[in-house]
Amino acid sequence: MAVDRSRLPDVGADPDFRFPEIARHTLANGLDVRTIEHRTVPVVTMVLQIEGGSGADPDNQEGLAAITADMLDEGTGTLSAIDVSDAISRIGGDYDVDVGPDVTTFSLTTLERFAERGMALLSDLIVRPSLREADFQRVRQMRLDRLRQLKDLAPAVAERAFLRLLYGPHPYGHLSIGSDAALRTLSVEEVSGFHTGRFVPSQSTLIIAGAMSHDGMRALAEKVFGGWMNLAVPVAWGRASEMEPPDKPGARLAIVPRDGAAQSELRIGHLSTRRNTPDYPALLVMNSVLGGQFVSRVNLKLREEKGYTYGARTGFDWRRGRAPFSLHASVHTAATADAVKEAHAELEGLRGARPVTTTELALAKASVTRGYPRNFETAGQVARAVAQLALYGLPDTYFQEFVPKVNSVSGDEVTRVAAAYLDPARLTTLVVGDHSSIAEPLGRQFGAPLVISPEV
Repeated sequence: MAVDRSRLPDVGADPDFRFPEIARHTLANGLDVRTIEHRTVPVVTMVLQIEGGSGADPDNQEGLAAITADMLDEGTGTLSAIDVSDAISRIGGDYDVDVGPDVTTFSLTTLERFAERGMALLSDLIVRPSLREADFQRVRQMRLDRLRQLKDLAPAVAERAFLRLLYGPHPYGHLSIGSDAALRTLSVEEVSGFHTGRFVPSQSTLIIAGAMSHDGMRALAEKVFGGWMNLAVPVAWGRASEMEPPDKPGARLAIVPRDGAAQSELRIGHLSTRRNTPDYPALLVMNSVLGGQFVSRVNLKLREEKGYTYGARTGFDWRRGRAPFSLHASVHTAATADAVKEAHAELEGLRGARPVTTTELALAKASVTRGYPRNFETAGQVARAVAQLALYGLPDTYFQEFVPKVNSVSGDEVTRVAAAYLDPARLTTLVVGDHSSIAEPLGRQFGAPLVISPEV
């Protein structure tokens, strides 16, 4: 069959998709339990979501939440870190930890016949970790070594500096790994205190998905986690999402010097909206047009037309509170100022001067919806998806309604949300690159830059 390679393939119809039923339970200790039957293969995934991610780090203790999470599989009871690893291996388990801005998430996937053993092990790690001094010293040193490595990675340096510029002293304004200075002052007693105050059932959600009945999963959760107790005196703490970040960014233009760098690492953006905004589907389509896929405007402009970069993209780093919208690209040093100018022009154009075309709109929707069912093929994917519903307070019907909502987005809505959520006057431009080569041409666009230390 002859193929016409001069044009893109025709966009077909969306595949049918139905998300499995979510059953909700609340244990006597306040633990929120959500179960989903997923019987494709005899596997069960358990996801435990604890309130308080990196946004819960106290002042001058950045990295405390992450190092606490990292310490939990270092031992429980008489088990050492090696014993824990061996116990997970014996049940064919896969254990993972993710420290986000709002929550810390632990997950364990194992065969259905080992579900009770797996959940008991997860419970021991979360509720009764050893938190030994020797383990703490080793884990902290590993994290300090990782920080030293990140200093040589321009993208990591850019991420750290960009967050600080946008959020300032707000709890969202640092990476989960923290900083060298903060980590060096932490103690295992502070880790233990953070664990005691934050790891409580009434502030946690357990999601179980796999080849079991709802009643079976609920009974298992009750048996294993029913004895987990809350503190006699609750610890009062505020959510990072409830604290408003500063109205103005730290600078309109900032440079992190890297003498002799052949490339400039770019971050261009500002704080935007929250994940639970009703405009979320329209924002996804808007971002897909602008920089969320290969044929997006910024990538076609900066890569295909100008040849400044191997790739450019835009996106929202979603969280419960106000999230950053940003453009990411690594461009040749000599093209830095021109690349920034072109990027600003593309953001401005989508707000109305160059509204989305019919073809762009169709491709953008397809990029969001066509592969959507593939996100829910395994028990692990389903469990993590439901964890997102719990994290952002979204309805159980959210995934069922997602594709129709995206397909209903019009070109006018794309223009509306671009105008409402993208503001060229508020954009912060951060460049990690050769200061002597880029400062003067960038300064002609934005004025004298703020020079930032490259410390991570």
